[in-house]
Amino acid sequence: MKTIDELLAEGVSGKRVFVRADLNVPLDGTTITDDGRIRAVLPTVKALADAGARVVVASHLGRPKGAPDPAFSLAPAATRLGELLGSDVAFATDTVGDSAKATVAGLADGQVAVIENLRFNAGETSKDDAERGAFAAALAELADVYVGDGFGAVHRKHASVFDLPGKLPHYAGHLIATEVGVLKKLTDDVKRPYVVVLGGAKVSDKLGVIDHLLEKADRILVGGGMAYTFLAAQGHEVGISLLQKDQIPACQEYLKRAEERGVEFLLPVDVLVSADFPDLKTKAPANPTTVASTAIPADQEGLDIGPETRTLYASKLADAATVFWNGPMGVFEHPDYAEGTKAVAQALVDSPAFTVVGGGDSAAAVRLLGFDENAFGHISTGGGASLEYLEGKTLPGLAALED
Repeated sequence: MKTIDELLAEGVSGKRVFVRADLNVPLDGTTITDDGRIRAVLPTVKALADAGARVVVASHLGRPKGAPDPAFSLAPAATRLGELLGSDVAFATDTVGDSAKATVAGLADGQVAVIENLRFNAGETSKDDAERGAFAAALAELADVYVGDGFGAVHRKHASVFDLPGKLPHYAGHLIATEVGVLKKLTDDVKRPYVVVLGGAKVSDKLGVIDHLLEKADRILVGGGMAYTFLAAQGHEVGISLLQKDQIPACQEYLKRAEERGVEFLLPVDVLVSADFPDLKTKAPANPTTVASTAIPADQEGLDIGPETRTLYASKLADAATVFWNGPMGVFEHPDYAEGTKAVAQALVDSPAFTVVGGGDSAAAVRLLGFDENAFGHISTGGGASLEYLEGKTLPGLAALED
């Protein structure tokens, strides 16, 4: 695929450049609680603006129902982008209507605009090719060139991600080029030992990547809510912990395959449990207890990996050459259940390995827990996209950027 470096070499002064970013940031009302995704697209937007392009930034945010919803407006993201750029950013209050057309027409060379949430138009996510194509055609009228830089959305067959690149000269932005380069290090000519750490709530979200990585990884360490389905697959009581009973057979099969292939597949040896799910807003003390993972009381819920597991997992990461981590080890938003996730993050910081934090909640946890992002090899902006790439799937947004 062609990259933004080639576009800049060709010259963009005076051209309208549509940048499909991922500004899907978490909001508390209109307050952005984590601006990581906005900062991730800055190099591309700034490079284009500095070269004299008229930059039109577009993104989705949340899951509105194909119609305008003030709760999902990109206005806060546009304001934050302007603050980070150190210059005013115009904001269009629609996607392809009068406001968008007027806002783009009013741009001078080197100026930047953000148009409203793409998912306010039903055509963005439509499964109907014609409806999606019509929206892409309307978006194409706002630009002369397309730059894809929303890595967190490239696994979606959406109008602005899949259809629009085919209607304009198209290039990959700095972020996508970086993300793809990093993921190739996890799939091609991997340095070993290769350790994968998987967490998060649902084992069903990770089945595909486990299936694929059983062929590539040397060790797989499991935590978070998904661990309890694996523990149940081994025949253990998991109390009122998160459990996907329908996935137990799949978990049993993966445990068997790991053993046959000589892949170390580690589950927690101890966990923090409580009868009450923690209040994440007040952060009220939860007073958890620690029990062996094979002895979870029937009325208790596992909410984090325990101290023995933290030490074990850190030891299994210490000699790694490559590490991929996706998913927290517990309910890290509450301080009483953050130590497991913190321990894994610290082990990655301490490791000489090439470390990749696979987006989503893992990236949010790293920031919330106060780690220096530069201490990791790479922090991905796309959890779902990273997982699907590692599953070996073709990602529509990347395929559309190929010539």
